[in-house]
Amino acid sequence: MKLYIGGFTIILLLLITLILIGCTKSGMKSATNVAQTKTDSNQLSYVLPAPLVKGSISVEEALSKRRSHRHFQDKEISMENLSQILWACYGITSPRSGNQSMRGGLRTAPSAGALYPLEIYVLVGKVKGIEPGVYKYISKEHKIIKYINKDIRKELSAAAYNQEMISKAPAVLFYSAIFSRSTEKYGNRGRDRYVCMDLGHSAQNVYLQVEALHMGTCAIGAFVDSSVKNVMQLNADEEPLYIMPVGYYFNKPEI
Repeated sequence: MKLYIGGFTIILLLLITLILIGCTKSGMKSATNVAQTKTDSNQLSYVLPAPLVKGSISVEEALSKRRSHRHFQDKEISMENLSQILWACYGITSPRSGNQSMRGGLRTAPSAGALYPLEIYVLVGKVKGIEPGVYKYISKEHKIIKYINKDIRKELSAAAYNQEMISKAPAVLFYSAIFSRSTEKYGNRGRDRYVCMDLGHSAQNVYLQVEALHMGTCAIGAFVDSSVKNVMQLNADEEPLYIMPVGYYFNKPEI
């Protein structure tokens, strides 16, 4: 009787072990795919790594070292760094579900009336773990959704008077604005002043964040609007504002 019970116990333990191994393998498979998903409309999306809120460089040091960099190394950047830059650009810092106009909550950059008229895209060329293409940044969920299924850095460069830094940088931030978000409340003042102020706040965040990551950027406003809208396939209510290539720069004097 004792032998029978012992044998049954051993068999039971073996079965439990096999089940646990199977579950562990299944869990490992899911974990490796958690960042890359498909939306309901079959668009590729990536949930980005959580941003850091503490770094090794002070605000004062980042301010003192900030420069515009126009010459980038042919070097891949990490998904973590891209996540950090996008969060600094327009990420959520205080979720607010009750206010639809905020579309997620208060952000790293201030906005007149907390209306957040900017739209943020990233042109991915060489970012580890992310397929090349154009992605839209969704602040509320801190993720990017593929918008254009190809690398268009060269086309965007051509539309911006052939500024090579756009085509050479491993990633390029692109700003557009939906002015009606501001003008519905503030009228022409929203278009003429407040949206531009919002853009400046966000772009300076990017400058400081990339400096803290030992990277560089340059804000570009010189381009042919109609050509850029066509290349970026913007909606009719969106206007292009800024292009900011980001990456590791060469150690040479810049202004």
